[in-house]
Amino acid sequence: MSRRKILVLDTSVLLYDMNSIHSFAGNDIVIPLVVLDELDRFKDKPGLLGESARYVNRYLDGLREFGNLNDGVGILESDQTIRVELKVPKIEVLKDWDGDKGDNRIIATALYLKNHNSGTKVKVITKDINLRVKCDALGIAAEDYFNDHVEFEDDYTGWMCINVSDEDIDALYNDTFSPGPDIILFENLFITATSANKSFIGIYKDGRIRKLVHSLSKIIRLEPRNKEQKFAIEALCEPSIPLVTLTGLAGSGKTFLTLMAALEGIQTKEYDRIIITRSIQPVGRGLGYLPGDVDDKMDPWLSPIIDNVKSAFNDRTYFDMMVEKGKIEIAPLAYMRGRTFDNSFLIVDEAQNATVHELKTIITRVGSGSKVILLGDTDQIDTPYINKKSNGLSNVISRFKHNILHAHIHLARGQRSELASEASRIL
Repeated sequence: MSRRKILVLDTSVLLYDMNSIHSFAGNDIVIPLVVLDELDRFKDKPGLLGESARYVNRYLDGLREFGNLNDGVGILESDQTIRVELKVPKIEVLKDWDGDKGDNRIIATALYLKNHNSGTKVKVITKDINLRVKCDALGIAAEDYFNDHVEFEDDYTGWMCINVSDEDIDALYNDTFSPGPDIILFENLFITATSANKSFIGIYKDGRIRKLVHSLSKIIRLEPRNKEQKFAIEALCEPSIPLVTLTGLAGSGKTFLTLMAALEGIQTKEYDRIIITRSIQPVGRGLGYLPGDVDDKMDPWLSPIIDNVKSAFNDRTYFDMMVEKGKIEIAPLAYMRGRTFDNSFLIVDEAQNATVHELKTIITRVGSGSKVILLGDTDQIDTPYINKKSNGLSNVISRFKHNILHAHIHLARGQRSELASEASRIL
């Protein structure tokens, strides 16, 4: 059997990652006609959906200069061909199915190709789980688009514990400790050092382990409840760390700590404004389903932020006042492209529901003097087409893991209530 495969691309892949059309070197790409019809319906959408649809359409239009798309156009640099399948084959097994459904027409195309290309493996590439299940039921090979999958480490917390002597603890407090060759550290890794009688917590920066120096006291006096919260405050307040990722179960304090750090940054004039955004829809939906302007439509998704403001100040008057003054801005994730955020504190809530391409859009918007915080729980993903290994938050944590510009902390303990923590653990 030839190692070269025929890969049938679903609309979900092309909308999810516009560059996916270039990602299958050494294979033959088939795009069913129904996929082009579906792309056409997305070309006017805001954000990445519309951009992806327009990019793929323009790219295919450009290929027409080099050959007929119905016959297939060869791409020399990637040794792949791209072909648009115009026929909608009549497949007997589908006689009782709804032939107008896009998924069924894609399956019909894949079955036709499989039956007429003996010796060549035909595979459907789709982000749609249900389409993969349908394919499997009919004996058609199908798989997810894996280009964005990372080996996410569940046990990566952003800090480590080292066992040292009492003398080493004294040296840590005096800034004279030198890690031995058996201790592997990287920038912005938080450290818990313990000896028989003493302990020390700090951060590895600029080639040494130093004490934590930041606290939150300008807006409200906030006492961290555990070492992980102390680490989070250090990362949130340290100007030399422009990218912070905080993960943890509901009620662990990640949103509250981040909001308080942002407000303190405004109070000290370190930042000019706070930008709050989040992914609010699965692929294919926009902001048109709720009445009102953008702020009104975003309001239901900002409830966790408002709850934290009420917890700190007993009402939301302060928050509303900051919004009215332009110090706090609500920016739907789909409308971030093209903007630049200077001297801003960006909070991306529920970042596990964003794709890596959406988070790339946000992070590349960050200008001078700004900081971006990604918050989320990788065990609670609500968006179709992504999972624990392919969501944007997992990708950022994995790819920035040892980067000098990034710090990560996992908040493992819930602080909301004993019941809430127990429910997160056992249910």
